[in-house]
Amino acid sequence: MPAMDTLLFNDPEVKGLAFAILEECTDLQAFGRRMLELLANAAMSAKADEACNAPYGERDEGRVNSRNGYRERGLSTAAGDVTLKIPKLRRGSFFPEDLIERYCRVDRALVAAVAEMYVMGISTRKVEAVAGELGVRSMSKSQVSRLCECLDAEVDAFRRQRFDGVRFAYLWLDATYVKCRAEGRSASQAVVTAIGLDDTGHKRFVGVDCVDTESHAGWKAFLSGLRARGVDGVRLVVSDAHEGLAKAIAETFQGAAWQRCVTHLMRNVAGRIHRKDAQRKAREAMKAVFAQKSPALVRACYQE
Repeated sequence: MPAMDTLLFNDPEVKGLAFAILEECTDLQAFGRRMLELLANAAMSAKADEACNAPYGERDEGRVNSRNGYRERGLSTAAGDVTLKIPKLRRGSFFPEDLIERYCRVDRALVAAVAEMYVMGISTRKVEAVAGELGVRSMSKSQVSRLCECLDAEVDAFRRQRFDGVRFAYLWLDATYVKCRAEGRSASQAVVTAIGLDDTGHKRFVGVDCVDTESHAGWKAFLSGLRARGVDGVRLVVSDAHEGLAKAIAETFQGAAWQRCVTHLMRNVAGRIHRKDAQRKAREAMKAVFAQKSPALVRACYQE
């Protein structure tokens, strides 16, 4: 057991308080919530003592301020709802900004968890139900929507990121169908992504959008957006063999070579074979072909 843990466990007051809280709680979740509340309030009280330059309730010649009660404030956390008792001072103001944010009644960790569920396409009603199971009593559907508004700004900033002065020799394009929030409901949409290899040899995520993958116009708009943000110097583009996509690549990155994605090729071939054992053999054969280092040998094997 670490030294600090041993010290706390051997302190009779700490041990007695922990046992008392454990007895009054129905499960470990409630125990964790109660301990979080206790520790947060103790930390705020200690910081208020520092601001006063003297312990609470004690006479001290060095005291520069004194307490004036406290104000309660609810905070929703991943452990459930807790009640914070924020100390008040007789002169000036006190707020522990390193512990909690002003005007925010939801902990950052809970905001991140809610946002993650929202991104995965879970409905606001289900997020509200999950929050209730965690002991959060005030997580309404409208509050879930407000918490997730922060995602819009982050995504918008990423999609407007510029790459001026950076050259990307290789560009990988892909699309996948995921559950997205659209017009107030969860629906399956095609999310396209672009990853580039810059001139330092590092891969960088350069673009993401929801487009009609069956449309040449959709791909053309996405690729034109990459060019407008400074994605330049592309010598090779790797993607699926969709006709509209291949045409958009040729029009947007003129002079760049195009290569069909090997992974997509193997999936397409396996999709035309009904027996699973035959699918496995086909994938193994193609892996062996593309593992060769000689381009001429790869072409010859592939044609066979």
